[in-house]
Amino acid sequence: MKMRTDLGRVRGLGSAKEGTGHFWLQRLTGIANLVLITAFVILLIDLHDQTYADVRLAFGNPLVGLIMALVVISVAVHMRIGMQVILEDYIHGPARLPLQILNTFFAVLVAGASLFAIAKLSFGA
Repeated sequence: MKMRTDLGRVRGLGSAKEGTGHFWLQRLTGIANLVLITAFVILLIDLHDQTYADVRLAFGNPLVGLIMALVVISVAVHMRIGMQVILEDYIHGPARLPLQILNTFFAVLVAGASLFAIAKLSFGA
């Protein structure tokens, strides 16, 4: 007994009609994180013995600020999607929706606070 239509099997979409996009976004952010976090670690190694003024000077470089902002965005999106998958797999019942909403708010809060700190360092405010 088949529970999916032929068209549904061909398109590869689940009941929410976004399964494939969700899967690919998780993989793409994972690949982006490999590159971006490598750059972040290199920056950390370079700045580990520097003073706060030197760190501010480094973040004054637009390329450093841009890479750090991309790190934050990519990691926050990846984190939200990963936690959403965990919630969908292991939480059942009425608690699932509020937890998914909190997951999204938490990811936005973390990304917003991090981007604010990067902007403050980059623009010297």
